Amino acid sequence: MKILQTEIAPKINSMFSVMERKESFFSAPLHVHPEFELVYIKESYGKRIVGNQIERFEAGDMVLIGPSLPHIWINDDSFINGQAGTTATSIVLYFHPQLFECGLFDLPEAESLKNMLRVSKLGIAIQHETRDKVAAKIEQILHAQGFQRILLLLEILQLLSESTELAQINATEFVHYDNKSEKDRLCEVYRYVHENFRSDIQLKDVARLTNLTPQSFCRLFKKRNNLHFVEYLNQVRISNACRLLLDSDWTISEIAYNCGYKTISNFNKLFKETTGLSPKRYREQAIVNVPLQEAS
Repeated sequence: MKILQTEIAPKINSMFSVMERKESFFSAPLHVHPEFELVYIKESYGKRIVGNQIERFEAGDMVLIGPSLPHIWINDDSFINGQAGTTATSIVLYFHPQLFECGLFDLPEAESLKNMLRVSKLGIAIQHETRDKVAAKIEQILHAQGFQRILLLLEILQLLSESTELAQINATEFVHYDNKSEKDRLCEVYRYVHENFRSDIQLKDVARLTNLTPQSFCRLFKKRNNLHFVEYLNQVRISNACRLLLDSDWTISEIAYNCGYKTISNFNKLFKETTGLSPKRYREQAIVNVPLQEAS
């Protein structure tokens, strides 16, 4: 699945925007952008991918996504086929990091807020009473005017920074897309991996894309992404395997080979290490729509 790199602020000529979307189904591709994004699902259900995690979503789902974190919402087939009986409705807030460059967030009083925004690079699921309170303020922003919109945004951020009802979505930070030197040297690597993960990817071929030796490439990749290249490749392959387990009726062996694994035993081992579930259990849990936790 290719990741579209976009930017919201120049398109709308604003560092902060809010919009309500009513569609037959969510149609945006897997993408990244430099803005923070707060997504509140009012209607519809399906699967969402945030970073490396694929999880079910339904009405009421609320997620804060940090800059450059890949994400997509995929409705179930009933929406695409026009048989869902409801629309795919969401309210989305975008706010650019430059909005906070006035020094306000450098104050000691804003430390918890800054920490929360740092964690959003991993994706944050907002739950329970906090979600309900934030949803009410998001609805207010839709109809607010002028600086009142900014005040409501700050109130939302304060609520989130003080809440204990937030769940981190990813265990480790996804590949960064906002570092210029990384773009220069590693952008082709990310593209190559996402287009060729089904094949046998050799380290020497990937390193050649950066004009580095394999050893130097590995050091650069680990420095930029805080994980080894082989770990990143496995994350891409497992993420695509998760999608196929949910979206296709392929056998587990077919999915393993389609995602670049030469043996089913290696696929099963790495899949469980990454998700905590066997491929079979992952598919079974998704079908009955219960939390993805290995049965005891």
